[in-house]
Amino acid sequence: MKLLRYIKEIALGIYHLLQGMYISMLNMLRPKITEKYPENRKTRVHFERFRGLLTMPHNAQNQHKCTACGLCMMACPNGTIRIISKKVTDEATGKEKKALDKYLYDIGSCTFCSLCTIACPQEAIAWMPFFEHTVYTRSKLVKQLNHEGSSLEVKTKTE
Repeated sequence: MKLLRYIKEIALGIYHLLQGMYISMLNMLRPKITEKYPENRKTRVHFERFRGLLTMPHNAQNQHKCTACGLCMMACPNGTIRIISKKVTDEATGKEKKALDKYLYDIGSCTFCSLCTIACPQEAIAWMPFFEHTVYTRSKLVKQLNHEGSSLEVKTKTE
């Protein structure tokens, strides 16, 4: 009785071994779908909704659309975005208004949920298909999205 069970277990073990070898051989004979990543960096095509890096587009005059309203910062579920604003006196009206000083974005804690871009009423931030974020220290993952010396884009009456 024990001998019969012993032989049955050996036969089952051989069957499972051959089954695994069969699957390995099938995978070995299939055509390769691996992309040559560093070599195809220039020709790589991303999906339309790919989220790689949050950016703040600036025009040729170094102007952005961010009004420092803070809606993107409030929509962020884990505090990835920090907006530092300052008070600026408007020369035309003489009133004080809020202006963007620094727009800080921490890639290391971002979940790429896109709630910030959905919440932004001015569409001042957008996703770019850049995904190489490798650095040696966490402090380098905090990026300032607005350029130095940038200002708010002035809308004309025709827009």
